[in-house]
Amino acid sequence: MYVGVTNNIERRVYEHQMKMIPGFSEKYNVNKLVYFEETPDVSAAIAREKEIKKWRREKKNNLVIAVNPEWKDLSEGWFEISPFGRDDNKDGRDDNRDRRGDNSG
Repeated sequence: MYVGVTNNIERRVYEHQMKMIPGFSEKYNVNKLVYFEETPDVSAAIAREKEIKKWRREKKNNLVIAVNPEWKDLSEGWFEISPFGRDDNKDGRDDNRDRRGDNSG
């Protein structure tokens, strides 16, 4: 189980899933996000990371099970591209048009 701190969880999950950074996640094929915590306090995040890293595997597992008992990938669907591109504009509207409906200019 990988434990780490990031300021951009979407980017970091993508890096792990694409094996972009050599190390633990590449070696052990870590590719699912099963638990995360958020805080605006970087010092608190680093302290929490160090705390969790010291735990035995069973205690880490119990932390995940408490909020995600099926160990589902919480990042599922984050990186899928819709048929409409990244900006999933399902109704086909042109979002650059004037919102009052005046498209003349």
